[in-house]
Amino acid sequence: MTETTSSASAPSATNTTFTVLAAISFCHLLNDMMQSLLPAIYPMLKENYGLDFGQVGLITLTYQLTASLLQPLVGYYTDRRSSPWSLAIGMGFTLVGLLLLSSAAHFLLLLLAAALIGTGSSVFHPESSRVARMASGGRHGLAQSLFQVGGNAGSAIGPLVAAFIVIQRGQGSVAWFSIAAMIGIVLLWHVGVWYKRNAMPPVTGAARPGAIRTTTVSPERARMAIAILLVLIFSKYFYLASITSYYTFYLIDKFHVSIESAQVHLFIFLGAVAAGTIIGGPLGDRFGRKYVIWASILGVLPFTLILPHVGLFWTSLLSIPIGLILASAFPAIIVYAQELMPGRVGTVAGLFFGFAFGMGGIGAAVLGELADFTSIEFVYQVCAFLPLLGLFTGFLPNIERAPTPAR
Repeated sequence: MTETTSSASAPSATNTTFTVLAAISFCHLLNDMMQSLLPAIYPMLKENYGLDFGQVGLITLTYQLTASLLQPLVGYYTDRRSSPWSLAIGMGFTLVGLLLLSSAAHFLLLLLAAALIGTGSSVFHPESSRVARMASGGRHGLAQSLFQVGGNAGSAIGPLVAAFIVIQRGQGSVAWFSIAAMIGIVLLWHVGVWYKRNAMPPVTGAARPGAIRTTTVSPERARMAIAILLVLIFSKYFYLASITSYYTFYLIDKFHVSIESAQVHLFIFLGAVAAGTIIGGPLGDRFGRKYVIWASILGVLPFTLILPHVGLFWTSLLSIPIGLILASAFPAIIVYAQELMPGRVGTVAGLFFGFAFGMGGIGAAVLGELADFTSIEFVYQVCAFLPLLGLFTGFLPNIERAPTPAR
Protein backbone atom coordinates (compact mmCIF):
# COMPACT_ATOMS: atom_id res chain seq x y z
CA MET A 1 0.00 0.00 0.00
CA THR A 2 1.45 3.36 -0.99
CA GLU A 3 1.53 6.41 1.26
CA THR A 4 -1.17 8.00 -0.91
CA THR A 5 -3.44 5.02 -0.52
CA SER A 6 -2.83 4.97 3.21
CA SER A 7 -3.79 8.60 3.52
CA ALA A 8 -6.87 8.10 1.47
CA SER A 9 -8.04 5.33 3.73
CA ALA A 10 -7.33 7.30 6.88
CA PRO A 11 -10.87 8.60 7.47
CA SER A 12 -12.26 5.08 7.39
CA ALA A 13 -9.56 3.88 9.77
CA THR A 14 -10.24 6.80 12.10
CA ASN A 15 -13.93 5.96 12.22
CA THR A 16 -13.18 2.39 13.24
CA THR A 17 -10.30 3.15 15.62
CA PHE A 18 -12.12 2.93 18.94
CA THR A 19 -14.28 0.04 17.76
CA VAL A 20 -11.15 -1.97 17.00
CA LEU A 21 -9.42 -0.85 20.21
CA ALA A 22 -12.50 -1.85 22.21
CA ALA A 23 -12.64 -5.25 20.49
CA ILE A 24 -8.95 -6.00 20.98
CA SER A 25 -9.07 -4.80 24.60
CA PHE A 26 -12.12 -6.98 25.34
CA CYS A 27 -10.42 -9.98 23.76
CA HIS A 28 -7.35 -9.20 25.87
CA LEU A 29 -9.67 -9.25 28.89
CA LEU A 30 -11.03 -12.67 27.89
CA ASN A 31 -7.55 -14.00 27.12
CA ASP A 32 -5.95 -12.91 30.39
CA MET A 33 -9.01 -13.83 32.47
CA MET A 34 -8.74 -17.39 31.20
CA GLN A 35 -4.98 -17.44 31.68
CA SER A 36 -5.23 -16.04 35.20
CA LEU A 37 -7.42 -18.99 36.19
CA LEU A 38 -4.26 -21.07 36.33
CA PRO A 39 -2.45 -19.23 39.17
CA ALA A 40 -5.78 -18.42 40.83
CA ILE A 41 -6.53 -22.12 41.38
CA TYR A 42 -3.02 -22.97 42.62
CA PRO A 43 -4.24 -23.61 46.20
CA MET A 44 -6.78 -26.11 44.86
CA LEU A 45 -4.25 -27.77 42.54
CA LYS A 46 -1.69 -27.90 45.36
CA GLU A 47 -4.17 -29.77 47.53
CA ASN A 48 -5.62 -32.02 44.80
CA TYR A 49 -2.27 -33.17 43.43
CA GLY A 50 -0.16 -32.92 46.61
CA LEU A 51 2.21 -30.34 45.11
CA ASP A 52 4.93 -28.44 46.93
CA PHE A 53 5.76 -24.79 46.28
CA GLY A 54 8.54 -25.79 43.87
CA GLN A 55 6.08 -27.71 41.69
CA VAL A 56 3.65 -24.78 41.79
CA GLY A 57 6.48 -22.57 40.56
CA LEU A 58 7.28 -25.12 37.83
CA ILE A 59 3.73 -24.86 36.47
CA THR A 60 4.11 -21.09 36.26
CA LEU A 61 7.57 -21.47 34.72
CA THR A 62 6.19 -23.81 32.01
CA TYR A 63 3.40 -21.38 31.18
CA GLN A 64 5.58 -18.30 31.20
CA LEU A 65 8.46 -19.80 29.20
CA THR A 66 6.25 -21.04 26.36
CA ALA A 67 4.87 -17.53 26.20
CA SER A 68 8.19 -15.71 26.55
CA LEU A 69 10.32 -17.82 24.21
CA LEU A 70 7.83 -17.77 21.34
CA GLN A 71 6.66 -14.15 21.53
CA PRO A 72 9.80 -12.49 20.08
CA LEU A 73 9.82 -15.06 17.25
CA VAL A 74 6.15 -14.40 16.50
CA GLY A 75 6.75 -10.64 16.53
CA TYR A 76 9.83 -10.93 14.30
CA TYR A 77 7.92 -13.06 11.80
CA THR A 78 4.84 -10.85 11.66
CA ASP A 79 6.94 -7.70 11.18
CA ARG A 80 7.88 -9.25 7.83
CA ARG A 81 4.69 -11.06 6.93
CA SER A 82 1.16 -9.93 7.72
CA SER A 83 -0.74 -12.54 9.77
CA PRO A 84 -4.27 -11.23 10.38
CA TRP A 85 -5.68 -14.64 11.38
CA SER A 86 -3.00 -15.43 13.96
CA LEU A 87 -5.04 -13.69 16.68
CA ALA A 88 -7.90 -16.18 16.40
CA ILE A 89 -5.43 -19.08 16.15
CA GLY A 90 -3.71 -17.98 19.37
CA MET A 91 -7.04 -17.95 21.19
CA GLY A 92 -7.58 -21.50 19.91
CA PHE A 93 -4.45 -22.69 21.74
CA THR A 94 -5.81 -21.18 24.94
CA LEU A 95 -9.13 -22.98 24.39
CA VAL A 96 -7.42 -26.37 24.11
CA GLY A 97 -5.24 -25.64 27.15
CA LEU A 98 -8.29 -24.80 29.27
CA LEU A 99 -10.09 -28.01 28.31
CA LEU A 100 -6.99 -30.03 29.22
CA LEU A 101 -6.58 -28.14 32.52
CA SER A 102 -10.17 -29.00 33.46
CA SER A 103 -9.58 -32.74 33.05
CA ALA A 104 -5.86 -33.29 33.76
CA ALA A 105 -5.31 -36.57 35.59
CA HIS A 106 -1.74 -35.96 36.79
CA PHE A 107 0.98 -33.34 37.14
CA LEU A 108 2.52 -33.80 33.67
CA LEU A 109 -0.83 -33.02 32.04
CA LEU A 110 -1.03 -29.87 34.15
CA LEU A 111 2.32 -28.84 32.68
CA LEU A 112 1.08 -29.57 29.14
CA ALA A 113 -2.07 -27.51 29.76
CA ALA A 114 0.08 -24.66 31.07
CA ALA A 115 2.29 -24.89 27.95
CA LEU A 116 -0.72 -24.68 25.60
CA ILE A 117 -2.12 -21.66 27.47
CA GLY A 118 1.31 -20.03 27.26
CA THR A 119 1.52 -20.72 23.53
CA GLY A 120 -1.83 -19.00 23.04
CA SER A 121 -0.48 -15.97 24.84
CA SER A 122 2.69 -15.93 22.73
CA VAL A 123 0.66 -15.72 19.53
CA PHE A 124 -1.93 -13.26 20.84
CA HIS A 125 0.15 -10.49 22.40
CA PRO A 126 2.57 -9.31 19.66
CA GLU A 127 -0.09 -9.09 16.95
CA SER A 128 -2.75 -7.56 19.19
CA SER A 129 -0.22 -4.91 20.25
CA ARG A 130 0.38 -4.19 16.55
CA VAL A 131 -3.38 -3.86 15.95
CA ALA A 132 -3.61 -1.41 18.87
CA ARG A 133 -0.86 0.73 17.33
CA MET A 134 -2.51 0.55 13.89
CA ALA A 135 -5.77 1.80 15.41
CA SER A 136 -4.14 4.47 17.59
CA GLY A 137 -4.40 7.43 15.25
CA GLY A 138 -0.96 8.50 16.51
CA ARG A 139 -1.92 8.38 20.23
CA HIS A 140 0.28 5.38 20.85
CA GLY A 141 0.40 5.57 24.63
CA LEU A 142 -3.37 5.78 24.91
CA ALA A 143 -3.84 2.86 22.52
CA GLN A 144 -1.36 0.69 24.44
CA SER A 145 -3.07 1.53 27.71
CA LEU A 146 -6.52 0.71 26.35
CA PHE A 147 -5.20 -2.58 24.97
CA GLN A 148 -3.30 -3.54 28.10
CA VAL A 149 -6.02 -2.52 30.56
CA GLY A 150 -8.20 -5.21 29.04
CA GLY A 151 -5.58 -7.78 30.00
CA ASN A 152 -5.16 -6.35 33.48
CA ALA A 153 -8.92 -6.32 34.02
CA GLY A 154 -9.08 -9.93 32.89
CA SER A 155 -6.25 -10.83 35.27
CA ALA A 156 -8.17 -9.14 38.09
CA ILE A 157 -11.44 -10.90 37.26
CA GLY A 158 -9.78 -14.32 37.01
CA PRO A 159 -9.22 -14.79 40.77
CA LEU A 160 -12.83 -13.79 41.47
CA VAL A 161 -14.32 -16.33 39.08
CA ALA A 162 -11.87 -18.87 40.44
CA ALA A 163 -12.96 -18.14 44.01
CA PHE A 164 -16.69 -18.20 43.37
CA ILE A 165 -16.96 -20.74 40.55
CA VAL A 166 -13.93 -23.03 40.19
CA ILE A 167 -13.08 -23.35 43.90
CA GLN A 168 -16.75 -23.97 44.70
CA ARG A 169 -17.50 -26.41 41.85
CA GLY A 170 -14.17 -28.10 41.29
CA GLN A 171 -11.47 -28.29 38.65
CA GLY A 172 -13.84 -29.58 35.95
CA SER A 173 -15.69 -26.25 35.92
CA VAL A 174 -12.65 -24.69 34.19
CA ALA A 175 -14.11 -26.17 30.98
CA TRP A 176 -17.02 -23.71 31.18
CA PHE A 177 -14.62 -20.92 30.28
CA SER A 178 -14.11 -22.45 26.85
CA ILE A 179 -17.24 -20.45 25.96
CA ALA A 180 -15.26 -17.25 26.58
CA ALA A 181 -12.50 -18.57 24.32
CA MET A 182 -14.99 -19.24 21.52
CA ILE A 183 -16.39 -15.71 21.85
CA GLY A 184 -12.84 -14.39 21.62
CA ILE A 185 -12.13 -16.44 18.48
CA VAL A 186 -15.19 -14.97 16.74
CA LEU A 187 -14.29 -11.38 17.68
CA LEU A 188 -10.65 -11.82 16.72
CA TRP A 189 -11.65 -13.23 13.36
CA HIS A 190 -13.52 -9.99 12.66
CA VAL A 191 -10.54 -7.96 13.92
CA GLY A 192 -8.44 -9.99 11.49
CA VAL A 193 -10.70 -8.86 8.64
CA TRP A 194 -10.12 -5.19 9.63
CA TYR A 195 -6.39 -5.89 10.05
CA LYS A 196 -6.13 -7.43 6.57
CA ARG A 197 -7.96 -4.47 5.01
CA ASN A 198 -5.83 -1.82 6.76
CA ALA A 199 -2.44 -3.55 6.98
CA MET A 200 0.53 -1.61 5.66
CA PRO A 201 3.88 -3.02 4.46
CA PRO A 202 6.73 -3.15 7.02
CA VAL A 203 8.33 0.20 7.82
CA THR A 204 12.08 0.18 7.26
CA GLY A 205 12.90 3.87 7.53
CA ALA A 206 11.74 6.57 9.87
CA ALA A 207 8.74 6.09 12.09
CA ARG A 208 5.31 6.79 10.65
CA PRO A 209 3.72 10.23 11.01
CA GLY A 210 2.69 10.88 14.59
CA ALA A 211 5.51 8.85 16.09
CA ILE A 212 8.39 10.32 18.06
CA ARG A 213 11.53 10.61 15.95
CA THR A 214 14.57 8.73 17.19
CA THR A 215 17.12 9.52 14.47
CA THR A 216 19.47 11.26 16.94
CA VAL A 217 19.95 8.06 18.96
CA SER A 218 22.84 5.94 17.73
CA PRO A 219 22.36 2.15 17.37
CA GLU A 220 24.72 1.63 20.31
CA ARG A 221 22.72 3.93 22.60
CA ALA A 222 19.48 2.36 21.39
CA ARG A 223 20.77 -1.11 22.32
CA MET A 224 21.89 0.20 25.71
CA ALA A 225 18.45 1.72 26.28
CA ILE A 226 16.72 -1.55 25.34
CA ALA A 227 18.97 -3.39 27.83
CA ILE A 228 18.05 -0.89 30.59
CA LEU A 229 14.35 -1.28 29.81
CA LEU A 230 14.73 -5.06 30.12
CA VAL A 231 16.35 -4.59 33.54
CA LEU A 232 13.33 -2.51 34.58
CA ILE A 233 10.98 -5.21 33.26
CA PHE A 234 12.94 -7.73 35.34
CA SER A 235 12.42 -5.72 38.54
CA LYS A 236 8.74 -5.13 37.81
CA TYR A 237 7.80 -8.70 36.89
CA PHE A 238 9.91 -10.43 39.52
CA TYR A 239 8.02 -8.39 42.09
CA LEU A 240 4.68 -9.02 40.40
CA ALA A 241 5.44 -12.77 40.44
CA SER A 242 5.59 -12.60 44.23
CA ILE A 243 2.06 -11.19 44.24
CA THR A 244 0.28 -13.04 41.44
CA SER A 245 1.64 -16.50 42.34
CA TYR A 246 2.02 -16.31 46.13
CA TYR A 247 -0.10 -13.48 47.52
CA THR A 248 -2.96 -15.84 48.41
CA PHE A 249 -0.51 -18.16 50.19
CA TYR A 250 1.05 -15.17 51.99
CA LEU A 251 -2.32 -13.97 53.26
CA ILE A 252 -3.45 -17.45 54.28
CA ASP A 253 -0.14 -18.22 56.02
CA LYS A 254 0.35 -14.89 57.81
CA PHE A 255 -3.23 -13.79 58.53
CA HIS A 256 -5.13 -17.13 58.40
CA VAL A 257 -7.77 -15.88 55.96
CA SER A 258 -9.91 -18.22 53.83
CA ILE A 259 -9.08 -19.02 50.20
CA GLU A 260 -12.08 -16.97 49.06
CA SER A 261 -10.99 -13.99 51.15
CA ALA A 262 -7.44 -14.24 49.85
CA GLN A 263 -8.74 -14.25 46.26
CA VAL A 264 -10.74 -11.08 46.95
CA HIS A 265 -7.59 -9.39 48.26
CA LEU A 266 -5.75 -10.51 45.12
CA PHE A 267 -8.58 -9.01 43.05
CA ILE A 268 -8.07 -5.66 44.84
CA PHE A 269 -4.38 -5.68 43.91
CA LEU A 270 -5.02 -6.72 40.29
CA GLY A 271 -7.75 -4.08 39.99
CA ALA A 272 -5.18 -1.47 41.02
CA VAL A 273 -2.84 -2.89 38.35
CA ALA A 274 -5.59 -2.41 35.76
CA ALA A 275 -6.13 1.19 36.87
CA GLY A 276 -2.39 1.91 36.74
CA THR A 277 -2.19 0.54 33.22
CA ILE A 278 -4.97 2.75 31.88
CA ILE A 279 -3.35 5.94 33.23
CA GLY A 280 0.26 5.08 32.33
CA GLY A 281 -0.09 5.44 28.56
CA PRO A 282 -1.90 8.81 28.47
CA LEU A 283 0.50 10.21 31.07
CA GLY A 284 3.38 9.11 28.86
CA ASP A 285 1.77 10.81 25.85
CA ARG A 286 1.35 14.02 27.86
CA PHE A 287 4.48 14.27 30.02
CA GLY A 288 6.96 11.86 28.39
CA ARG A 289 7.56 8.12 28.73
CA LYS A 290 10.82 8.47 30.67
CA TYR A 291 9.20 10.47 33.47
CA VAL A 292 6.44 7.90 33.82
CA ILE A 293 9.01 5.07 33.95
CA TRP A 294 10.98 6.95 36.63
CA ALA A 295 7.91 7.54 38.79
CA SER A 296 6.56 4.03 38.35
CA ILE A 297 9.54 1.78 39.04
CA LEU A 298 11.34 3.82 41.69
CA GLY A 299 8.25 5.50 43.13
CA VAL A 300 6.77 2.23 44.35
CA LEU A 301 9.79 1.48 46.59
CA PRO A 302 8.50 3.00 49.87
CA PHE A 303 5.31 0.95 49.66
CA THR A 304 7.04 -2.36 48.90
CA LEU A 305 9.44 -1.81 51.81
CA ILE A 306 6.57 -1.28 54.26
CA LEU A 307 4.29 -4.10 53.04
CA PRO A 308 5.96 -7.10 54.79
CA HIS A 309 5.80 -5.40 58.21
CA VAL A 310 2.12 -4.44 58.57
CA GLY A 311 -1.18 -6.12 59.43
CA LEU A 312 -3.94 -7.36 57.15
CA PHE A 313 -5.73 -4.00 56.78
CA TRP A 314 -2.59 -2.11 55.80
CA THR A 315 -1.44 -4.99 53.59
CA SER A 316 -4.67 -4.66 51.59
CA LEU A 317 -4.40 -0.87 51.54
CA LEU A 318 -0.75 -0.82 50.47
CA SER A 319 -1.42 -3.29 47.66
CA ILE A 320 -3.47 -0.56 45.92
CA PRO A 321 -0.69 2.04 45.39
CA ILE A 322 1.79 -0.76 44.67
CA GLY A 323 -0.36 -2.13 41.85
CA LEU A 324 -1.36 1.34 40.62
CA ILE A 325 2.15 2.81 40.47
CA LEU A 326 4.02 -0.28 39.29
CA ALA A 327 1.63 -1.02 36.43
CA SER A 328 1.80 2.48 34.95
CA ALA A 329 5.31 1.77 33.62
CA PHE A 330 4.55 -0.95 31.09
CA PRO A 331 2.64 1.04 28.42
CA ALA A 332 5.31 3.74 28.61
CA ILE A 333 8.11 1.16 28.30
CA ILE A 334 6.51 -0.51 25.27
CA VAL A 335 5.93 2.76 23.37
CA TYR A 336 9.38 4.13 24.35
CA ALA A 337 11.00 0.96 22.97
CA GLN A 338 8.90 1.05 19.79
CA GLU A 339 10.09 4.63 19.19
CA LEU A 340 13.67 3.48 19.68
CA MET A 341 13.14 0.80 17.01
CA PRO A 342 10.71 2.28 14.45
CA GLY A 343 9.25 -0.22 12.01
CA ARG A 344 9.70 -3.16 14.41
CA VAL A 345 6.44 -2.97 16.30
CA GLY A 346 5.90 -6.74 16.46
CA THR A 347 9.50 -7.51 17.37
CA VAL A 348 9.48 -4.97 20.21
CA ALA A 349 6.09 -6.12 21.50
CA GLY A 350 7.13 -9.77 21.31
CA LEU A 351 10.46 -9.08 23.01
CA PHE A 352 9.00 -7.11 25.91
CA PHE A 353 5.84 -9.14 26.44
CA GLY A 354 7.91 -12.29 26.11
CA PHE A 355 10.60 -11.08 28.49
CA ALA A 356 7.94 -9.96 30.96
CA PHE A 357 6.29 -13.38 30.87
CA GLY A 358 9.67 -15.10 31.15
CA MET A 359 10.73 -13.03 34.14
CA GLY A 360 7.38 -13.72 35.76
CA GLY A 361 7.87 -17.44 35.21
CA ILE A 362 11.46 -17.55 36.41
CA GLY A 363 10.50 -15.35 39.33
CA ALA A 364 7.67 -17.69 40.31
CA ALA A 365 9.98 -20.72 40.18
CA VAL A 366 12.85 -19.05 42.06
CA LEU A 367 10.58 -17.50 44.68
CA GLY A 368 8.73 -20.80 45.13
CA GLU A 369 11.98 -22.59 45.92
CA LEU A 370 13.00 -19.73 48.22
CA ALA A 371 9.67 -20.02 50.03
CA ASP A 372 10.19 -23.78 50.49
CA PHE A 373 13.62 -23.18 52.06
CA THR A 374 12.64 -20.14 54.13
CA SER A 375 9.08 -18.78 54.29
CA ILE A 376 6.57 -16.88 52.19
CA GLU A 377 7.04 -13.84 54.43
CA PHE A 378 10.80 -13.85 53.79
CA VAL A 379 10.11 -13.80 50.03
CA TYR A 380 8.24 -10.51 50.40
CA GLN A 381 11.00 -9.02 52.52
CA VAL A 382 13.55 -9.79 49.77
CA CYS A 383 11.38 -8.66 46.85
CA ALA A 384 10.69 -5.33 48.56
CA PHE A 385 14.09 -4.04 47.35
CA LEU A 386 13.61 -4.87 43.64
CA PRO A 387 12.25 -1.40 42.71
CA LEU A 388 15.70 0.04 43.54
CA LEU A 389 16.64 -1.07 40.02
CA GLY A 390 14.52 1.85 38.85
CA LEU A 391 17.63 4.00 39.36
CA PHE A 392 18.84 2.71 35.98
CA THR A 393 16.13 4.84 34.35
CA GLY A 394 18.53 7.77 34.70
CA PHE A 395 20.72 6.25 31.97
CA LEU A 396 17.92 6.21 29.36
CA PRO A 397 18.43 8.71 26.50
CA ASN A 398 16.01 11.62 26.16
CA ILE A 399 14.38 10.73 22.83
CA GLU A 400 11.15 12.68 23.22
CA ARG A 401 10.27 16.17 22.14
CA ALA A 402 9.14 18.54 24.86
CA PRO A 403 5.40 18.16 25.38
CA THR A 404 3.21 20.84 23.84
CA PRO A 405 1.51 22.99 26.51
CA ALA A 406 -2.19 22.35 26.85
CA ARG A 407 -4.46 25.02 25.40
